[in-house]
Amino acid sequence: MRTDRGWRRFYGIGWLVSAGAGALAFTQWHAYVREVERRAEEAERTRDEAALRRAVEERLRIARELHDSLTHSISVIKVQAGVAAHLARKNGEEPSAALLAIQEASSDAVRELRSTLDVLRRDEDANGSGLDRLPALVERARSSGVPTTCTVRGDERPLPPDVDQAAYRVVQEALTNVSRHAGKATASVQITYGADALVVRVDDDGTGSGQPPVPGYGLVGMRERVTALGGRLCAEPGPAGGFSVLAELPVGGTA
Repeated sequence: MRTDRGWRRFYGIGWLVSAGAGALAFTQWHAYVREVERRAEEAERTRDEAALRRAVEERLRIARELHDSLTHSISVIKVQAGVAAHLARKNGEEPSAALLAIQEASSDAVRELRSTLDVLRRDEDANGSGLDRLPALVERARSSGVPTTCTVRGDERPLPPDVDQAAYRVVQEALTNVSRHAGKATASVQITYGADALVVRVDDDGTGSGQPPVPGYGLVGMRERVTALGGRLCAEPGPAGGFSVLAELPVGGTA
């Protein structure tokens, strides 16, 4: 009996020791897993911070390049156009529409370039290039020799800033392409406020090859802006000639 009791005591102590060792091993394993996870999170955070720092440095580099290469040249164009217009008025002549269009476009380019540089340096969204500037854009197209009409349908309402800016840029690029490539043409701009999407359409009746366009930076930029917002862009020759740009931008809710 004593022998059986001794073995039972021995087994009991063995089980207690085994349980304690197992608990200690589990605790150490759990601590090890937590440490591995902490190191992984720290490494991920470090990579994110390094990537963000490189992105900021790259934006600053681009901002410097844009400032050094473009700001001065555009400012010179603006000043020279202003001087030419002033001399024409001083001589009793009315400045030509093309000269006034150059002066206005260069002023607008300087303003937008400064806004872009400010965004690159501050990493914030710009609010100065939305559909509120559409009337001035249409008037500038007319001044450059492209008769342009603008129609707004639906209930106008505040838009998310990125949608508002993308819509303006689509119209801007489309009208620029009309003035460059459509020859003698008229253009129409149509903005439709739908329940779930903003539809932007720009048509012209100019002459073209009738073939799908060769993607340039303008078309690529438009498509990237629209698709980044979950929208759709179609840019192609119109069925009766000319060219058509159609962008559908989801709005979700108001800004």
